[in-house]
Amino acid sequence: MASGDIVPIELGLTNGDLVTLWAPRWRDGDDEWEAFLGHEDSLYGFESVAELAAFIRTDSENDLVDHPAWKIIAGLSAAELEPEEQYVFDLIGVPELAAGDPDPETVAELEETLDMVRNIGDVCELDAVIKFFGSHPVLGALPGGVGTFYGQEGAELWDQIGAAINKDWDAVLDAIDSVVKSPEVDAEAVAVAEAELLAAEENIVDAEDAAETDEDIEQVDLDADDEEESFWHEVGIDPVKIVTSDGTYFTLRCYLDDEPVFLGSEGTITVFPSERALARYLADDHDHDLAQVSTYGEVQTAAVDGSLEIEVTDENVYVLPGLADDLAEGPEAVDVDQLDLAVELFTDAADYADDDAVETALAPSTPLGWYVSYLLNPDPNRMAPSPPFAAESDQWRALEQAFETRIEVNKD
Repeated sequence: MASGDIVPIELGLTNGDLVTLWAPRWRDGDDEWEAFLGHEDSLYGFESVAELAAFIRTDSENDLVDHPAWKIIAGLSAAELEPEEQYVFDLIGVPELAAGDPDPETVAELEETLDMVRNIGDVCELDAVIKFFGSHPVLGALPGGVGTFYGQEGAELWDQIGAAINKDWDAVLDAIDSVVKSPEVDAEAVAVAEAELLAAEENIVDAEDAAETDEDIEQVDLDADDEEESFWHEVGIDPVKIVTSDGTYFTLRCYLDDEPVFLGSEGTITVFPSERALARYLADDHDHDLAQVSTYGEVQTAAVDGSLEIEVTDENVYVLPGLADDLAEGPEAVDVDQLDLAVELFTDAADYADDDAVETALAPSTPLGWYVSYLLNPDPNRMAPSPPFAAESDQWRALEQAFETRIEVNKD
């Protein structure tokens, strides 16, 4: 979640589950702000995502219209306003959570829910909520995680948290309920949003059906042809070709439990100026992360006996130069396939380094993320991005430069 985001959230309240928008802290000049969708003393909540989408598209008088990401949110399809799982907060269920055992999921959910309640209390200036946190400093133990509640002292601490919630939670809920309002929404706009949600759901079902059919066909073809798999497919490791502004490089990558692992170490990817240089390197013993992969020994053996061929398939060729300029020119100028591959490469490299910077930069609620999402996930119901795209191009260029700092050229 990047600075300047607006995030759809769901709140479980006394009158049911309501969806709204939350703008985490963002900076405007020297001032720092945080807000929810609402106006004056009211926090707006809607019974459905369709109503939320309709309101966003038709209302221009609320506390978020001046937020830097408001135009992005207003241009999203209704399906993109569905709150993600980590942004669903069941306020009604808090006493039940606190009454249960302090397992990792319970502690994490309770901490996240109370954090959101604190945000609401601060933004809406709710005395009962502010007093709740000020009167019960024991709640500050939650960020320590489940380990804080081990042993007798930990159990007593957990009981104190439960007692605090049992005593004052009703007042907290009453205070929040008192400021939540559901404004009327244009019926036609709601109908449009509902149609978008239905179409999105049907597309998901169709895609799943198509995937199952493709799997069936693929299985039949494999059974019928009984073709031998390539060496690289058998070992589960892929040669990768990367074209940067400085040159063309080769390396290896695999996935372990869906997590990318490159030829490299400590988040740095080792690359080579030619296939031959890569093969020579693989023939010798080196300390790198791929050496821990169970099938890597087969790769090294083939490199030693000279039978190893570095064969890069099209889906593992990444061409980075020109994308930033194309993004600046506009959607029609962008090679969507190459953009998709570049996003994959940047994301894999960041995940390999345990860095969420790429995920944050490409979040759909950021200008660049929205632009990229528009190109990679076309939706006829989504408003097309409008120029200029200089800022998005600069942000993409920054991602490209950050990726290039993650690679280390081996010239031996």
